Amino acid sequence: MTGFILRRFLISIPLVIVASFVVFVLASLGDPLAELRMNPNVSEATIRVREAQLNLDRPIPVRYGLWISDAARGDLGRSSQTNEPVWDILKRRIPVTLRLVVAASILAALIGMAVGVVAAVRQYSKFDYGATFAAFVFFSMPVFWLAAVLKDVGIRINQAVGRRIFFTVGEATPGLDAGFIGTWMDRLGHMLLPATALILIQMAALSRFQRASMLDVINSDYIRTARAKGLSEGRVIVVHAMRNALIPVTTLLAIDFGAIIGGAIITETIFSWRGMGVLFLDAVAHRDVNVIQGWLLVTAISVIVFNLIADILYGVLDPRIRRG
Repeated sequence: MTGFILRRFLISIPLVIVASFVVFVLASLGDPLAELRMNPNVSEATIRVREAQLNLDRPIPVRYGLWISDAARGDLGRSSQTNEPVWDILKRRIPVTLRLVVAASILAALIGMAVGVVAAVRQYSKFDYGATFAAFVFFSMPVFWLAAVLKDVGIRINQAVGRRIFFTVGEATPGLDAGFIGTWMDRLGHMLLPATALILIQMAALSRFQRASMLDVINSDYIRTARAKGLSEGRVIVVHAMRNALIPVTTLLAIDFGAIIGGAIITETIFSWRGMGVLFLDAVAHRDVNVIQGWLLVTAISVIVFNLIADILYGVLDPRIRRG
């Protein structure tokens, strides 16, 4: 198993390098000095000085080499808006988004897989039809619309009861001093509505995928053999069927992590979270190239890491894969 993990890790290294180069090129397509150039009060000499400071007077391969060498040391440059180190900004924003994304991913996976397994075991039952209907309804909903509806419902319930039941703005109560437990209860309260929006949509896809994978496994010869040996239905489903049915779902989970980050950008904006999503939109609006590059780099590495975890889980679920 150690050799399998090492091989997958080594494969991930060139992926990170390629992803970082693509990130740099995409972020470099715009002109960070466009507004400066249009200002008639700014001289050409000033513009040339700024170009030299940002290495814009050098070829892209040279600029990438300088940038990635600095990034490897934790230096992602400074924000053009605040002149603050980009890495310091990211360190504040990453935990905010991780709370939302990780919690939504875990709960969506657990609920979606459970619903998919039960729907497959009880194929064509009322539960199966109900789960199928709900999955198609939530899967067809745009995340921004669902998030906006949940926020509106939360506001209406708060107004109806005359006090705050649901938090609809921000990721935490400003200035709250309630100790460890109180702080996390406050964070969980703020997380409820935005996480629900992400969970419902991701869970819909996972439940359908898990159902199809489970049905394929249940009809396999080795499952019929296990039943013929007199094993209990619970042992057949949990021990023999679910383990193999999880292998293709693991792929979807790794892919969905990138998608849920995209959904988090919209959800954070609607619920006014000061996380990575709002940071990215602000950086794009102000053409803050260093922040955009840092954001894209962190996101790309996160997606690669989750795919690495998925590869390792393949080996855990199916020993034949790690021997290949």
